[in-house]
Amino acid sequence: MKKALFAVAAVALLAVAAQAGEIKTHTWPCTLTPLEITQIPVYLEVGYFVQIPDQNKLKITLAQESIHNYAGCTTMTVRTNTAIQLSASIARTGPVPGDYSCSITGGGALGMGTHSVEVCAAVANADLAGAAGGTTPEVAKVTIKVVPTSI
Repeated sequence: MKKALFAVAAVALLAVAAQAGEIKTHTWPCTLTPLEITQIPVYLEVGYFVQIPDQNKLKITLAQESIHNYAGCTTMTVRTNTAIQLSASIARTGPVPGDYSCSITGGGALGMGTHSVEVCAAVANADLAGAAGGTTPEVAKVTIKVVPTSI
């Protein structure tokens, strides 16, 4: 009975001391029981991400709007865990010279989450002399760039 009372007193003393981040005792409880001495907080440094799923399926097909003007759009999904600003540029890569332009619906300002974004391309004053009729050549590439708007 005396040993049990001593063990209970020792455990109570150790529990109070454990809150202070240390254990001081001359004897350990009757059983070798692990006692909590402290807790250490764990933090996670979350990085920034921007994802455009199914990039290889994206393409813009330009359709004729008038004699030398063509335009087309595609919708892409953008996932991000920070506010971002998208921008786009276009560069001619094929046999059709002209005045190429591109745009992003809404100017490309996005908050955290998943968004559908429309990207459009156009060519004015298209000179079709270098392209064979009935074909669909690649004529330009749109490059999408991203920058975080809050850090």
